[in-house]
Amino acid sequence: MKKLVRNYETFLRIANAISHSRDPSEIALMTVESITTALNVKGCTLFRISRKKNQLKVTASYGLSKEYINKGPLSSLQSIAQSLREGPVAIYDVTDDPRIQYPEEARKEGIASILSVPIVVGGDVIGALRVYTSQPWEFTLDDVDFVQALAQIVGIVIIKSRVYQGQKESIRILKSMREGRMRQSTRRTPYESVPVSVLA
Repeated sequence: MKKLVRNYETFLRIANAISHSRDPSEIALMTVESITTALNVKGCTLFRISRKKNQLKVTASYGLSKEYINKGPLSSLQSIAQSLREGPVAIYDVTDDPRIQYPEEARKEGIASILSVPIVVGGDVIGALRVYTSQPWEFTLDDVDFVQALAQIVGIVIIKSRVYQGQKESIRILKSMREGRMRQSTRRTPYESVPVSVLA
Protein backbone atom coordinates (compact mmCIF):
# COMPACT_ATOMS: atom_id res chain seq x y z
CA MET A 1 0.00 0.00 0.00
CA LYS A 2 2.87 2.37 0.86
CA LYS A 3 4.37 1.92 -2.62
CA LEU A 4 0.98 2.63 -4.24
CA VAL A 5 0.61 5.87 -2.24
CA ARG A 6 4.15 6.90 -3.18
CA ASN A 7 3.37 6.34 -6.86
CA TYR A 8 0.19 8.45 -6.63
CA GLU A 9 2.17 11.21 -4.91
CA THR A 10 4.69 11.13 -7.76
CA PHE A 11 1.93 11.45 -10.37
CA LEU A 12 0.42 14.38 -8.45
CA ARG A 13 3.79 16.13 -8.16
CA ILE A 14 4.48 15.83 -11.89
CA ALA A 15 0.90 16.82 -12.83
CA ASN A 16 1.30 19.90 -10.64
CA ALA A 17 4.60 20.76 -12.35
CA ILE A 18 2.98 20.40 -15.77
CA SER A 19 0.13 22.74 -14.81
CA HIS A 20 2.58 25.42 -13.59
CA SER A 21 5.36 25.20 -16.18
CA ARG A 22 5.67 25.23 -19.95
CA ASP A 23 9.38 24.48 -19.78
CA PRO A 24 9.90 20.87 -20.95
CA SER A 25 13.40 20.66 -19.45
CA GLU A 26 12.04 21.54 -16.00
CA ILE A 27 9.31 18.90 -16.26
CA ALA A 28 11.79 16.31 -17.57
CA LEU A 29 14.12 16.94 -14.62
CA MET A 30 11.27 16.65 -12.13
CA THR A 31 10.18 13.38 -13.78
CA VAL A 32 13.58 11.67 -13.54
CA GLU A 33 14.07 12.90 -9.98
CA SER A 34 10.58 11.72 -8.96
CA ILE A 35 11.06 8.25 -10.49
CA THR A 36 14.42 7.85 -8.72
CA THR A 37 12.87 8.81 -5.38
CA ALA A 38 9.65 6.82 -5.79
CA LEU A 39 11.40 3.57 -6.74
CA ASN A 40 14.35 4.23 -4.41
CA VAL A 41 16.87 3.46 -7.15
CA LYS A 42 20.29 4.81 -8.13
CA GLY A 43 19.14 7.13 -10.91
CA CYS A 44 17.02 7.84 -13.96
CA THR A 45 17.66 9.44 -17.35
CA LEU A 46 15.35 10.78 -20.04
CA PHE A 47 16.64 10.57 -23.61
CA ARG A 48 15.30 12.00 -26.85
CA ILE A 49 16.07 10.40 -30.21
CA SER A 50 18.14 12.29 -32.78
CA ARG A 51 16.96 10.74 -36.06
CA LYS A 52 19.71 12.37 -38.14
CA LYS A 53 22.53 10.80 -36.12
CA ASN A 54 20.67 7.73 -34.78
CA GLN A 55 21.67 8.76 -31.28
CA LEU A 56 20.05 9.08 -27.87
CA LYS A 57 20.60 12.57 -26.43
CA VAL A 58 20.27 13.19 -22.69
CA THR A 59 17.39 15.58 -21.92
CA ALA A 60 17.46 15.18 -18.13
CA SER A 61 19.26 12.93 -15.67
CA TYR A 62 19.26 12.40 -11.91
CA GLY A 63 21.52 10.34 -9.64
CA LEU A 64 24.26 9.63 -12.19
CA SER A 65 27.73 11.17 -12.45
CA LYS A 66 28.71 13.60 -15.23
CA GLU A 67 31.45 11.17 -16.24
CA TYR A 68 28.90 8.43 -16.89
CA ILE A 69 26.45 10.74 -18.68
CA ASN A 70 29.28 12.01 -20.92
CA LYS A 71 30.82 8.57 -21.53
CA GLY A 72 30.34 8.82 -25.28
CA PRO A 73 27.67 8.89 -28.01
CA LEU A 74 24.77 6.56 -27.31
CA SER A 75 23.54 4.79 -30.43
CA SER A 76 19.78 4.31 -30.76
CA LEU A 77 20.62 1.25 -32.90
CA GLN A 78 22.92 -0.41 -30.33
CA SER A 79 22.06 0.77 -26.81
CA ILE A 80 19.11 -1.38 -25.67
CA ALA A 81 17.62 -0.70 -29.12
CA GLN A 82 15.04 -3.45 -28.56
CA SER A 83 13.18 -1.21 -26.08
CA LEU A 84 12.72 1.44 -28.78
CA ARG A 85 11.27 -1.09 -31.23
CA GLU A 86 9.32 -3.49 -29.03
CA GLY A 87 8.61 -1.89 -25.66
CA PRO A 88 10.06 -2.02 -22.13
CA VAL A 89 13.26 -4.01 -21.60
CA ALA A 90 14.63 -4.97 -18.18
CA ILE A 91 18.31 -5.94 -17.93
CA TYR A 92 19.20 -7.80 -14.74
CA ASP A 93 23.01 -7.81 -15.13
CA VAL A 94 24.58 -4.96 -17.14
CA THR A 95 28.03 -6.62 -17.09
CA ASP A 96 26.76 -9.70 -18.94
CA ASP A 97 24.32 -8.41 -21.57
CA PRO A 98 25.24 -7.64 -25.20
CA ARG A 99 22.53 -4.96 -25.41
CA ILE A 100 24.59 -2.64 -23.18
CA GLN A 101 26.77 -0.32 -25.26
CA TYR A 102 29.12 0.71 -22.43
CA PRO A 103 29.21 -2.21 -19.94
CA GLU A 104 32.56 -1.27 -18.37
CA GLU A 105 31.44 2.33 -17.76
CA ALA A 106 28.19 1.03 -16.23
CA ARG A 107 30.18 -1.23 -13.88
CA LYS A 108 32.45 1.65 -12.82
CA GLU A 109 29.37 3.80 -12.17
CA GLY A 110 28.02 1.12 -9.86
CA ILE A 111 25.03 0.21 -12.04
CA ALA A 112 23.72 -3.34 -11.68
CA SER A 113 20.37 -3.36 -13.54
CA ILE A 114 18.59 -1.13 -16.08
CA LEU A 115 14.97 -0.73 -17.10
CA SER A 116 14.50 0.98 -20.47
CA VAL A 117 11.05 2.21 -21.48
CA PRO A 118 10.24 3.92 -24.80
CA ILE A 119 8.56 7.33 -24.89
CA VAL A 120 5.81 6.95 -27.48
CA VAL A 121 3.49 9.73 -28.66
CA GLY A 122 0.96 9.19 -31.42
CA GLY A 123 2.61 5.93 -32.43
CA ASP A 124 6.05 7.57 -32.82
CA VAL A 125 8.97 6.75 -30.51
CA ILE A 126 10.52 10.09 -29.55
CA GLY A 127 12.84 8.94 -26.75
CA ALA A 128 13.38 6.65 -23.79
CA LEU A 129 13.23 6.67 -20.00
CA ARG A 130 15.86 4.54 -18.26
CA VAL A 131 15.99 3.53 -14.62
CA TYR A 132 19.31 2.45 -13.07
CA THR A 133 19.77 0.40 -9.89
CA SER A 134 22.89 -0.18 -7.80
CA GLN A 135 21.79 -3.71 -6.83
CA PRO A 136 20.58 -6.50 -9.16
CA TRP A 137 16.87 -5.78 -9.56
CA GLU A 138 14.06 -7.88 -10.93
CA PHE A 139 11.65 -5.17 -12.07
CA THR A 140 8.03 -6.01 -11.32
CA LEU A 141 5.11 -5.35 -13.65
CA ASP A 142 4.09 -2.51 -11.31
CA ASP A 143 7.55 -0.92 -11.70
CA VAL A 144 7.34 -1.17 -15.48
CA ASP A 145 3.77 0.19 -15.61
CA PHE A 146 4.69 3.09 -13.31
CA VAL A 147 7.69 4.15 -15.42
CA GLN A 148 5.79 3.59 -18.67
CA ALA A 149 2.90 5.79 -17.52
CA LEU A 150 5.28 8.61 -16.63
CA ALA A 151 7.07 8.16 -19.96
CA GLN A 152 3.74 8.68 -21.76
CA ILE A 153 2.96 11.80 -19.73
CA VAL A 154 6.36 13.42 -20.23
CA GLY A 155 6.23 12.51 -23.95
CA ILE A 156 2.95 14.39 -24.38
CA VAL A 157 4.41 17.37 -22.50
CA ILE A 158 7.50 17.43 -24.76
CA ILE A 159 5.38 17.39 -27.93
CA LYS A 160 2.96 20.04 -26.62
CA SER A 161 5.81 22.29 -25.53
CA ARG A 162 7.36 21.98 -29.00
CA VAL A 163 4.05 23.08 -30.51
CA TYR A 164 3.83 25.95 -28.00
CA GLN A 165 7.40 27.08 -28.76
CA GLY A 166 6.62 26.87 -32.49
CA GLN A 167 3.52 29.04 -32.03
CA LYS A 168 5.52 31.60 -30.04
CA GLU A 169 8.15 31.74 -32.79
CA SER A 170 5.45 32.12 -35.49
CA ILE A 171 3.83 34.98 -33.55
CA ARG A 172 7.22 36.67 -33.14
CA ILE A 173 7.91 36.43 -36.89
CA LEU A 174 4.42 37.72 -37.79
CA LYS A 175 4.82 40.68 -35.39
CA SER A 176 8.18 41.63 -36.87
CA MET A 177 6.74 41.40 -40.40
CA ARG A 178 3.77 43.60 -39.41
CA GLU A 179 6.06 46.16 -37.77
CA GLY A 180 8.17 46.22 -40.94
CA ARG A 181 5.08 46.94 -43.06
CA MET A 182 3.92 49.67 -40.68
CA ARG A 183 7.32 51.37 -40.89
CA GLN A 184 7.13 51.26 -44.67
CA SER A 185 3.59 52.70 -44.76
CA THR A 186 4.52 55.66 -42.52
CA ARG A 187 7.61 56.53 -44.60
CA ARG A 188 7.09 59.68 -46.71
CA THR A 189 8.07 60.06 -50.34
CA PRO A 190 10.06 63.21 -51.33
CA TYR A 191 6.85 64.93 -52.52
CA GLU A 192 4.43 63.88 -49.76
CA SER A 193 4.94 66.95 -47.61
CA VAL A 194 5.08 69.45 -50.48
CA PRO A 195 1.90 71.58 -51.05
CA VAL A 196 -0.14 70.73 -54.17
CA SER A 197 0.21 74.29 -55.58
CA VAL A 198 4.02 73.98 -55.65
CA LEU A 199 3.84 70.65 -57.47
CA ALA A 200 1.49 72.16 -60.07
